[in-house]
Amino acid sequence: VQLQASGGGLVQAGGSLRLSCAASGRTFGSYVMGWFRQTPGKDREFVAAISWSWNAGRTYYADSVKGRFTISRDSVKNTVYLQMNSLRPEDTAVYACAAAPYYSGGDYSLQRMYDYWGQGTLVTVSS
Repeated sequence: VQLQASGGGLVQAGGSLRLSCAASGRTFGSYVMGWFRQTPGKDREFVAAISWSWNAGRTYYADSVKGRFTISRDSVKNTVYLQMNSLRPEDTAVYACAAAPYYSGGDYSLQRMYDYWGQGTLVTVSS
């Protein structure tokens, strides 16, 4: 299984970026795809998640990004996106995507739910 994240870069505060996570190596129909972020010296933090097909693409968001970030998926391209708008300096981090098998009632903000992880892509928001 491979999860390839891309789309990071440098952006000014208030700007936008779209991250992509290309998934390959298995079918993900019964999986939840998530984005996490990490800054040096801090624990990895949940950002957003989306069920691939269960619950018609149900989404989950951290409170810190609700209303600014949108997660979506393209089942044909096997790709998950994270559209990030109104970026703030505190959004600066390495963003990584991950895949978790779907369980009813599962808490997909928890890292331990995820079996597969991709490498990160760096997002830097300047003030």
